[in-house]
Amino acid sequence: MIPDEHVLLAPYCTLGVGGSARFFVDAEDEATVTDAWTWARSRGVALSVLGGGSNLVVGDAGVDGLVVRVGVRGIETADKGHEVLVSVGAGEPWDPLVAVTVECGWAGLECLSGIPGLVGATPIQNVGAYGQEVAETLVTLRALDTRSGRVVRLTHTDCRFAYRDSLFKSGEPGRFIVLDVTYRLRRGGEPTLRYAEVAQHLGARGVGRPSLAEVRASVIAIRRSKSMVIDPGDENARSCGSFFTNPIVSVAEADRVQAVTGEPVMPRYPQADGRVKLAAAWLIEHAGFSKGQRDGAVGLSTRHALAVVAHAGATASDVVAFARRIQHDVEARFGVRLTPEPVFWGV
Repeated sequence: MIPDEHVLLAPYCTLGVGGSARFFVDAEDEATVTDAWTWARSRGVALSVLGGGSNLVVGDAGVDGLVVRVGVRGIETADKGHEVLVSVGAGEPWDPLVAVTVECGWAGLECLSGIPGLVGATPIQNVGAYGQEVAETLVTLRALDTRSGRVVRLTHTDCRFAYRDSLFKSGEPGRFIVLDVTYRLRRGGEPTLRYAEVAQHLGARGVGRPSLAEVRASVIAIRRSKSMVIDPGDENARSCGSFFTNPIVSVAEADRVQAVTGEPVMPRYPQADGRVKLAAAWLIEHAGFSKGQRDGAVGLSTRHALAVVAHAGATASDVVAFARRIQHDVEARFGVRLTPEPVFWGV
């Protein structure tokens, strides 16, 4: 394996900023992934894994190491009666997979429609939206353990999923390179309707008992209205989608924050563990920011206050500075520290 050198990473990321990788390789099969790990280890070079680049901020100085773009493809299914196991290569694009499962009548991923990126990234941050998350359907995954060089199989329990988090994100980041993921879906199952906005959209369309396809259509329409689908012609296209996760706090803390706002109503979503999820976008706007607000070449999306957009001429430093300003102002106003959702390289 001979990697390319000095490859600009900005074109591989939806944010469109960042420097170059000192070394770069496209790994379209598992053998190349292993070869890349061996190459990097033998030379003492740091190894970073790139998927679809939709949740990544690359620093302006780039990455002084080997970047491996995992492109392992393939979809296999196993019939389990009322359920079906779907095993998918880490390099498969996510939304086309969701489209296939919906078309086949397999429930479990329909509310995750329209999300950019590749399958291999979904377990890392426990991708979720509109009332569903990957942890609900993921059974196992196979990964290269960079400590041992062996391919291992990890169970759902091993993954240690939490809200937008997992073993791979905060437990042992960088240790495992995901190769394929297996999901358990419900054959002929009813769609998930836990999210009020989706239910309202379906109602406005006159859909009383929605199919998987109708839920998918509503989710995509909602995401498109917020510039949360990939559309090169959209002025908000260069972003990572949601830049911050929604804070989860105690009931007492939520009450305190609402008292600070002085608002009679504040979005708050009770969680199974008794805590409360707050709406980061609402906090951002009530800290003095507005949709479309800009600071030079960086600003908020004109359609969603949770998306930081890089316009022409923006640098990674600009993006990070703007995001830190949001964090500072929200914390100063409400005493709540927003947690960034993207992964940062060299920042």
